[in-house]
Amino acid sequence: MKLLTFLKLPSMVVSLPLAVLAVALIVFINEASYQTTIKSIAAMEEAQSTRSALNELMQSMLDAETGQRGYLLTGNPVYLEPYYETLKTINQQLDQLRIVFTPYAEQLGEFGVISRHISRKLAELDLSIKMRDAGQEDAWRFVLTTDVGKQQMDAIRVQSDKLAASSIRNMENGQGQVRHTLRLSRIGVAIMALGGLLAFYMYLLQTRALLNSGIREQESLKRERDQLDLQVRERTANLAELATHLQNVREDERGHLARELHDELGALLTAAKLDVARLKSRLGASQPEALERITHLTTTLNSGIALKRRIVEDLRPSSLSHLGLVASLEILAREFAERSGAAVTTDLETVDLGGSAQLTVYRLVQESLTNIGKYAEASQIVISLQNQGGYAMAEVHDNGGGFDTSNIAASSHGLNGMRHRVEAAGGKLTITSTPGAGTRISAVMPKG
Repeated sequence: MKLLTFLKLPSMVVSLPLAVLAVALIVFINEASYQTTIKSIAAMEEAQSTRSALNELMQSMLDAETGQRGYLLTGNPVYLEPYYETLKTINQQLDQLRIVFTPYAEQLGEFGVISRHISRKLAELDLSIKMRDAGQEDAWRFVLTTDVGKQQMDAIRVQSDKLAASSIRNMENGQGQVRHTLRLSRIGVAIMALGGLLAFYMYLLQTRALLNSGIREQESLKRERDQLDLQVRERTANLAELATHLQNVREDERGHLARELHDELGALLTAAKLDVARLKSRLGASQPEALERITHLTTTLNSGIALKRRIVEDLRPSSLSHLGLVASLEILAREFAERSGAAVTTDLETVDLGGSAQLTVYRLVQESLTNIGKYAEASQIVISLQNQGGYAMAEVHDNGGGFDTSNIAASSHGLNGMRHRVEAAGGKLTITSTPGAGTRISAVMPKG
């Protein structure tokens, strides 16, 4: 993990600033290009609008001059209506152009010159109309034939061309700025592409390093996991072997204790019973109180002998070796039914099992009946032993309270002991139970 972190840090230290720098550069270029383009387009639109306004102004001057000449030549007042309308338009056009040229000192000066020429031209036109209205025919004809009006119009055209040329220069400057912006954008895109390629290359290097590191980590984890699995299997095998050894030792101790009780305690109890019988025969009927005590003592000795026999059978069932598994299970079922009062039904077949396997089945049924007597409160119990091909299946089924098999505590040594005993003999134990629906314990044991 430390190696993986060490490999990540250099790539991140280099890649992150490059990524931030590339983003900042892209944003700056885009914003600069956008602002410059907007300004250039605005300047070009303004220049185009200025040229159009100048052309419209010149057209208005021509219209005013045409209206003035039409009125002078014909005397018809109809020509004065477009003339006066044109004067209003000229004033509006001059006001608009003044606003346009105000930010530019040089162009504003040129606009002042053309404004003065227009004022003089309009004054000359107005003077001719007033002379015509006053009947001064010679005067207005003289003005009309002179070059004063033409000189003013020429001067207006010259100033208009200057202003138009200035607007054209502004338009060309705007176009130049747009071209410059496009060049900057091309450079920015190229830089961005190179930065992207570099970042992608570094990403590939980082990915490859991470992949190799991940592979090494996985191999290391696999080795550690395999080693842990091996250790767990070894420990499990050792524990299973130890548990099996302890069970064998326990069975040996039980057998030894059963033999001691049968041989030593049995002999003592039998001898005591014989002595009591001889005493009883000698006393006869002369001492009834003593005879009553001797009779009670005989009953107690018989109970002790029966208790000894039951304990010996629990420790090491002699019936298993003398009568076989089926008879032993019948005896076990009958004795449990007598003690508990439950109805015990048996369905037993003779099976071909070895001595240790028979003892395993006997202990399974014995432990199951013990648990039923302690916890199940069952009224009906079925014990079965059946052949199934190369296997024998022993089963104990009750109609007791049942329990949750998914919540078997580790302290349930009886069930865990049964499972280990059956699995150690090569079999498989299955416990099926539902709260309120009884319990079924099944063991499948290999024959032979």
